[in-house]
Amino acid sequence: MREQTAVTGMVLKASPVGEYDRRLVILSSERGKITAFARGARRPGNSLMACSCPFVFGTFFLYEGRDAYTLANAEVQNYFREIAEDMETACYGSYFLEFSDYYGRENMEAREPLKLLYQTLRALLKPAIPNRLVKPVFELKLMELNGEYMEKPLGQLSESTYYAWEYVLATPIEKLYTFTLTPPVLEEFIKSVETNKRRFIDKPFHSLDILHVLVDNV
Repeated sequence: MREQTAVTGMVLKASPVGEYDRRLVILSSERGKITAFARGARRPGNSLMACSCPFVFGTFFLYEGRDAYTLANAEVQNYFREIAEDMETACYGSYFLEFSDYYGRENMEAREPLKLLYQTLRALLKPAIPNRLVKPVFELKLMELNGEYMEKPLGQLSESTYYAWEYVLATPIEKLYTFTLTPPVLEEFIKSVETNKRRFIDKPFHSLDILHVLVDNV
């Protein structure tokens, strides 16, 4: 009997395969981005149906194959079902999954990126923190974790914008979403993070295009 491997992670993608299976992309703390097949997950009543969906976070029990894993079971800690209840929140969440997938690497531990993604999705569900602030904070912090960031934003900006930038870079992930910005500072901060993204990333994000259609000035 093959030995199971347990990883802590979140499902970034779930796509149909064959008649009843799903192909999952999971960002795992221990092994980075991995591909796993959930056999029969689209069959009504299958035990893997609920745990093989995007946003699911928990411990995944896998059998390792030559090129991919097979999902045997999962202990789910959070389904993040509330995200799907609001269209705007769902679009932001989908973009965060796609951005995490962009930076995910196979066979490289991803403890901090996974923690960041989890805390970011939690922040999306907090009414006190505007989604338009959550987005650039997440982007800048993930780029910093991957070494693709400027130490200071470009341009003549307010001291508050510089401070927000430095705060995001220096603050532990657990305490990241504990501040707000005035509207003028938020606009500057958003634009400065976009400048950083254009400097290092040339890939279009489909979920971001949808978000732009749904929400102006994201």
